[in-house]
This record gives sequence, C-alpha cells and structure tokens, in this order.
Amino acid sequence: MLRALTRALRLPRPWRPLQTRSCASDGAAGDPEIQVRVLAGPDQGITEILMNRPSARNALGNVLVSELLEALARLREDQQVRVLLFRSGVKGVFCAGADLKEREQMSEAEVGIFVQRLRGLMNEIAAFPAPTIAAMDGFALGGGLELALACDLRVAAASSAVMGLIETTRGLLPGAGVALAKELIFTGRRLSGAQAQALGLVNHTVPQNEEGNAAYHRARALAQEILPQAPIAVRLGKVAIDRGMDVDIASGMAIEGICYAQNIPTQDRLEGMAAFREKRPPRFVGK
Repeated sequence: MLRALTRALRLPRPWRPLQTRSCASDGAAGDPEIQVRVLAGPDQGITEILMNRPSARNALGNVLVSELLEALARLREDQQVRVLLFRSGVKGVFCAGADLKEREQMSEAEVGIFVQRLRGLMNEIAAFPAPTIAAMDGFALGGGLELALACDLRVAAASSAVMGLIETTRGLLPGAGVALAKELIFTGRRLSGAQAQALGLVNHTVPQNEEGNAAYHRARALAQEILPQAPIAVRLGKVAIDRGMDVDIASGMAIEGICYAQNIPTQDRLEGMAAFREKRPPRFVGK
C-alpha cells in the first residue's frame, strides 16, 4: 500500500436503511462481522459497509477479510451504488489492523496465503468503480490505515482518530515512498486526525461528538455532495485519475481522452447540457 500512501500525501440525520444485508464467509461460525447497508431517501445511492467485530477491535482476520471481499465482489456489479462508505460499528476504533493473535497460529505457508488475500482486499477497494470514503472515528492502525488509504477519500475525527503504519513495531512490513511516507513507515509513528490532515493523509477532520461518530456524519455529508453528480462521469473521472497517476503526462492525457470519449454518448451528458440550457438542476440517471 506504499502507492496509496504516497498518493494520499500528494493530494486533498440518522441513517434510514432501505435494505440491510449481512455477509458471512463460507463455513464461518458466529455472527457476521460486516453489514452492508443500502441507504434510502435523500441518501439513496450511498451504500455502507459496517465493520462490526468488537471482540477484536475490527482486526482483519480470515472471516472479516472474506466477508469484505464477498461484499465488494457483489457491490462492484451494482450500478445503483454511487458512493461506498466504510465505517465501524465499534466505538473508538475504525480497524486495529491485522489480527496478530490469529496470525500467530498460522504456519508460514498460511501466513503467506493470508497476506496475499489481504493485499488483494486492498486492491479491490482501490479498484472499486464508484467513489469510496473511509469514516475514521477511532484507531486505524497498520492494515486498518492501509484499508482507509485504499479508499478515495478519508474523513477523521480530529482527536479520537489515531492512525499509523505500525507494522515495523511488531517486526512486520506494511503491505502498502518518498521521504514522508518512509518516515511514517520506518518510525511506526501514530498520528491524530488533525496531524493526519496537516500531512494530507485525510481530506477532512471534525471534532468528535458524544456518540463517537462525527467522522461518519461528515463522510456521509461528503457522499451526499457526490450523489447529484453524473454517475458515469464520476466513475470515468476516477479511472482517469487513478490510471493517469502511474504514467507520463502524454499517456495520462490519452487516458483522459479515452474516458471522455466513453462519456460522450451517454444520456447523462445530454441531460447536463439540456439542464444548463434550460437553467434547471440536471436529473442524472446513470445511462
């Protein structure tokens, strides 16, 4: 997730569920560790992935990783998902990183397989077609911060969010460099939400509230700003930015041109032009 970290360093009402789905990996015992929530009303188009593993502070174990991969595979095919928001159901923590207690019981071969799956999870989040937002109301350490960095946007509580790539303090290596990125990894330093915003790691910080979910509410407000925009144009804009960052300027411009060409025949582009001409808000349908 080094690429996600360096990229982040370079750049800047209660919910009403329409549908709630729980995801469990094949053969998993106990309650599901995530819930997928499809919001309704003015929030229609926002889907939430709620991580809820209080016994392990949302640590990334086999079951949680499997459930996240399962949910992402289903949601990426759903054109109704305009924004995907990651949040925690455990107060005071976003994700505590990899489940080291579980990993300690694995053989070397099993560790290698799990690390590959974890890396695959981060790649799936980064490649998700719709915009993704991480709502960080508490600790986001190691793999938890990597998960947030894999998202397009991040919102953190100024005081209660604590983040760091602490793998080196456990004798491990981040799966995630320039000078600042290397410093964070080499030192395993922990940052508050306010410090993270000053460094450009998060887009917004907010004062924490009594319920401990201020970052979630700000993230949801940010998602609501995305909802009125043309969904196809937003998705193509994400492709142009993500793919353009890894190539030279000329190639980046070519990628942008390809994305623009795909947007030209859409109904939404014509609707946008008609709305401008008629001086009314556009009504985008994602076609």
